[in-house]
Amino acid sequence: MARKRRLAPAGFAQHVIQRGNNRSICFACESDYIAYIHWLKKFSLQFDVSIHAWVLMTNHTHLLCTPKYDNRGVSAMMQSLGRMYVRYFNQKYKRTGTLWEGRFTSSLVNSEEYLLTVYRYIELNPVRAKMVLDPAEYKWSSYPINALGVKSTLCCAHRVYLSLGKTETERMKAYRALFETEISQTLIGNIQYCSKKELVLGNNKFKQQIENLTGIALKNERLGRPPKMRAENFEG
Repeated sequence: MARKRRLAPAGFAQHVIQRGNNRSICFACESDYIAYIHWLKKFSLQFDVSIHAWVLMTNHTHLLCTPKYDNRGVSAMMQSLGRMYVRYFNQKYKRTGTLWEGRFTSSLVNSEEYLLTVYRYIELNPVRAKMVLDPAEYKWSSYPINALGVKSTLCCAHRVYLSLGKTETERMKAYRALFETEISQTLIGNIQYCSKKELVLGNNKFKQQIENLTGIALKNERLGRPPKMRAENFEG
């Protein structure tokens, strides 16, 4: 069966997930996280991809990113990053073979409707996994950058994030306030369903916009939002 063609038009945010093969550990110690972030910075710059939010879990990663100019920007970044990190990981731990569970999955995100929710969804992964009680306690995510002002050469604020306030202080305060309200289980399920199936996360107007832009018919995605799914049926 042919692979589903990726929808990745330049200028549109994507939620990208890469998982370890058979749920295997991808980060065994602190230096592994540091190495991955180093190459994520390198290849996001090389392929002109803006990283808005991210989290590195022990056996998978989440990114919210936007290719600036090239429709293949995210794919090129992830392929280069994946190859470099697997080579590093295999050499370090004297192993061979694949580390990742096939190709990464991605879902286009309607920025006006869902972007800040996907920001929160990504940065709350360690909380949902019961690794920490508060996202600020988790070291390997963008929450300290977006919510607390920790400086970063990796993260690039999306225009929707920038619209939260006129100053950095106002934006961070407004962003932290978003975390005071829980994301509904239905919405979590929808985000996970779209990322798993590589569907567009957005309303029919947004899907029509993507259809017109790419020339790819989204006939299987034209029935409104994804079906309600229980979030526990999916992994973070």
